[in-house]
Amino acid sequence: MSNLDMGEAIRLLAQEKGMSEDDLLHVLVDALASAYKRRPGAADEVIVEVNPSSMEFTFTAYDLDEDGQWVNERDDTPKKEELGRIAAQTFRQVMSQRIREVERDRKFEEYANREGDIVTGIIQQTDTRYTLLDLGRVEALLPQAEQVPYERPNPGDRSKAYIVEVRKTAKGPQIVVSRTHPGLIKRLFELEVPEIADGIVEIKACAREPGHRTKIAVWSNDHNVDPVGACVGARGARVRMVVNELRGEKIDIVPFSDDLPDFVAKALSPAKVNSVTISDDGTAADVIVPDHQLSLAIGREGQNARLAARLTGVRVDIRSETQVAEGVPAGGYLTDDVEYAEGEWKANPETGEMEWHAADGTVISQSEWAEQNEAETTDDAADGDAAETDATDGDAAEATDEATDGDAAETTGADAADTTDDATDDDESATGEDAADENESDAADDDAADDDAAESDTADDGSADDRGDDDTQ
Repeated sequence: MSNLDMGEAIRLLAQEKGMSEDDLLHVLVDALASAYKRRPGAADEVIVEVNPSSMEFTFTAYDLDEDGQWVNERDDTPKKEELGRIAAQTFRQVMSQRIREVERDRKFEEYANREGDIVTGIIQQTDTRYTLLDLGRVEALLPQAEQVPYERPNPGDRSKAYIVEVRKTAKGPQIVVSRTHPGLIKRLFELEVPEIADGIVEIKACAREPGHRTKIAVWSNDHNVDPVGACVGARGARVRMVVNELRGEKIDIVPFSDDLPDFVAKALSPAKVNSVTISDDGTAADVIVPDHQLSLAIGREGQNARLAARLTGVRVDIRSETQVAEGVPAGGYLTDDVEYAEGEWKANPETGEMEWHAADGTVISQSEWAEQNEAETTDDAADGDAAETDATDGDAAEATDEATDGDAAETTGADAADTTDDATDDDESATGEDAADENESDAADDDAADDDAAESDTADDGSADDRGDDDTQ
């Protein structure tokens, strides 16, 4: 191959790999240096130089002395046929490896500055842990935690995602994307609304429950432009495109306001609000709505109130007019029925300790959190022991009552039986004495008289038995 042909091959290879010619020449020089060292009798060190215009290579060899210094500089440029098979194989391996490394570095640099951007990919693989998106030259990782609940991605479908992190690994850049990040909403509106892309309309705040509902607050820097109308579009065309990309997730667009009470009232739309009172510390809002608007203001399972709290950054306590008249305190109604946004863990920049920043503005350190949980666990255990003690006392009392009732029943039955037996014995004794006296006084009577006496005895016994039965009853 002539030098002209080699220069053309370098240019074609650089275009194919998406590299610059200078980067490819550096790779070629490193590969030639590694191949030179595999020659028999090669020098300890070598520096390879190339002339980009003539594609001529120069090998400058060096020896190492006892101190590790490079000595004995000389020109040791080999001929092409002198490199040998092993050197050529080494050149191919090193060349391929260096090209892969350069490609990985170039891809990382391409996406390292795109965190917070939106990308479109084709779903390649889906399992219980993650989903792979093909972005063309690289693949993006969509973890299960960043996927919208109940959304089932199908292989081959095109999907937009938000880049949350770009990691540099040994196998190349790993791009982590999300479908649940609030930034995805902002990027989608930038694609659909030219006023947002130009900076005329701004998205000041965004609160989202992925797969269910989203609230965004918009502001216009031009008083001639309606921010809500610009985001909605003609007949809702712009917002409909965003909703379709989010698989039907509902989006509420409200105007932003520097007046916090007014902003809270607008954030609770579509509910109508009578009045909003902000607390002295600015962390809570007492909202009063008409009776027929109470359920609408709270939303299904408190969703509307939660999103309004996240959007405005204050705790929202909603009461109806009737509850205000009845003296229900602020927050008393929603404490049991509405679940607010929990919050997130953040590191304290001064102490480094993790702190829990709740949606209502309260901040609890990790140590205080642990102490509260320990106290709750202790209270639950004490309540459980008390309940067990009450149950034991109840069982003992019940057993004592049953035993007492049994003894009383047994005593009553025995007394009744003894009374019945005594009455029967007395009757039989009286009957026997009467029969004996009758036999002594009428000794001359015939057998018929004896039979009558026997019948009389039997009748008397029966009467005695009947009285005994009566006593028993």
